[in-house]
Amino acid sequence: MGKKVKNKDIAARLGLSGTLVSLVLNNKADQHGIKKETQERVLAVARQMGYFNAVAEKGESAPVEEKPGIVGMVVPSMNDPFIYEITPYLQKAFSSIGLGFSVFTRDPDDMRFNRLTTSLKKLFSGMILVGNAVDDSLVRTLNRDSYPIVLLEKSIKRMRLNTVSTDRTAGAAVMTQHLAGLGLKNLLIVSGKDTALYDKEMLEELRNTTKKSKSFDSVNFTVAGQPKAGEKFDFQVIENFLRPPHRSDVIIVLNSSLLFPLYMALREKNIRIPQDVALVSMEDGIGFDLLTTPITRLRRPLPAMSLKVVNIIWSEIKNQGKSKYKRQVNMSPELLVRSSCGSYLK
Repeated sequence: MGKKVKNKDIAARLGLSGTLVSLVLNNKADQHGIKKETQERVLAVARQMGYFNAVAEKGESAPVEEKPGIVGMVVPSMNDPFIYEITPYLQKAFSSIGLGFSVFTRDPDDMRFNRLTTSLKKLFSGMILVGNAVDDSLVRTLNRDSYPIVLLEKSIKRMRLNTVSTDRTAGAAVMTQHLAGLGLKNLLIVSGKDTALYDKEMLEELRNTTKKSKSFDSVNFTVAGQPKAGEKFDFQVIENFLRPPHRSDVIIVLNSSLLFPLYMALREKNIRIPQDVALVSMEDGIGFDLLTTPITRLRRPLPAMSLKVVNIIWSEIKNQGKSKYKRQVNMSPELLVRSSCGSYLK
């Protein structure tokens, strides 16, 4: 039999009063106005410390029912640095509270997925929906059915849903200020053909921030396709912007998956980074610091985002998708300055 976990042990771990912990564990928190976020913290730590296991070993049932199960994460593609960077953090966080975790892909254009929804709802206790993996109409259906969901890096206007996203406004502002501070004047912003819906919001934020800045002489935009295996980046989509009359002195890549093919294309054309053109990314990517010229980019707060997603979906599962409060969480990215923007030359 495992060591008995007492309320005071949980309280000491959290720095809370024993009375508060007792109220939460005895299902009286709502009656005493204890915040949902505090309740989630208490129950999560209780799980981690084995409180529910100890109760089960004694043949008793806890006043607060734990909600075991599996959470599914629906993603548009596994070929995305964000997905395989955040997945280990999510896995660790779910494991710590006793929930299973599974990731599967869904082509946004494949309508057969909608017919599987009933089966998936039976399999998963709740789902995390990433980016444009699921269309808005299906999200509305799941929400109407009070099914536990959290949107990750996705939002739907005119609907109050649980969302955890990068603060694109803050990201665009910090990158714009940095480039303006370096004296760069002519910007070329490259978005992806395959990620047009996802890139749209960041593109609009960059339009707004660069316009407000009034530090730039020109801001141009182009769209590039993601090269398939064995293919090279289509250099023609940016070639005209690297010579007069446009002559961009910095390229801003919106999607990290385009960064490496573009980087290699510039090297093959003997275009030096940052001497001939600076290069920055609005997303982090694996290996960006290992390139000959490390890349300046924005980095999402992955550990913090993961914990917030897990806490929200666990609360939704606990409340059968009928939580009174829906949370829209925006988390500011961090600017990582490297030599690709020419900062060391200033």
